[in-house]
Amino acid sequence: MTDDVRLDAGSAGLTIAPGDGGAIHSLTVDGTELLRQDPGAGCFVMAPWAGRLGNGELRVGDRTYQLPINNPPHSIHGTARDGRWDVVAASPTEATISHRLGDPWPFAGTVTQTFTLTDTGLALAMRITTDHDAFPAQGGWHPWFLREVPPATGPVRLDFDPVWQYERGDDYLPTGREIAPAPPPWDDCFGMPDGVLARLTWPGFLEFTITSPVHDVVVWTLPERSLSVEAQSGPPNGLNTEPRMVTPDSPLDVHVDWTWQRLSRNRTTPRPE
Repeated sequence: MTDDVRLDAGSAGLTIAPGDGGAIHSLTVDGTELLRQDPGAGCFVMAPWAGRLGNGELRVGDRTYQLPINNPPHSIHGTARDGRWDVVAASPTEATISHRLGDPWPFAGTVTQTFTLTDTGLALAMRITTDHDAFPAQGGWHPWFLREVPPATGPVRLDFDPVWQYERGDDYLPTGREIAPAPPPWDDCFGMPDGVLARLTWPGFLEFTITSPVHDVVVWTLPERSLSVEAQSGPPNGLNTEPRMVTPDSPLDVHVDWTWQRLSRNRTTPRPE
């Protein structure tokens, strides 16, 4: 098993686990852990698709491929999080790891993640390439942010302003309709056509901003101890409904930035514009 990779920048620390599906196991700021530590939590990569793939069926041209059902009746969050990752490069503040796509994914290709840490942020970058045959792909990350952290004066608050919510059917797949955003609780995908912008605030401790040029974000508020804000390059089942094809000349690049600002316990936290 490949050893964990540790990055440190100022008082921020990051632990990456190539031997555990290329996941982030830990993100600390000023010694405080921000990610849930249960097995399978932390922050895992979603590739070559994000969210649910309807009934595990991938339709490409006139062919239908069956993927393993790991969230009945669907397949969820891709295959890369279950696979082997190799360390391509590592320095004290930056690391690149890669994963070869293969069975049960029916196309040959590579997923590469790069992590760049500073004292005030983490840049996440992903590239999905194909060896030869074109295939549809999506990418993103699934963090599990803790609601309560010791230095904060209260639980985390989420602020974001999506333009629409994908209407979710009884099968948890988008129906094809875009509706006005509903109040929480959520296990839903939202559209932000100007790019994803969301802010988590742990009062008296940290203001944490998530930005990305992608247009879709899944927000999952149901767990009691954590919440997830998942910027991703397409909606659930998007491989079939809104396919973005990866070709030898056109890889898929996904970028997400997490930035943070320390807060004073006496400071009033501004609302996002």
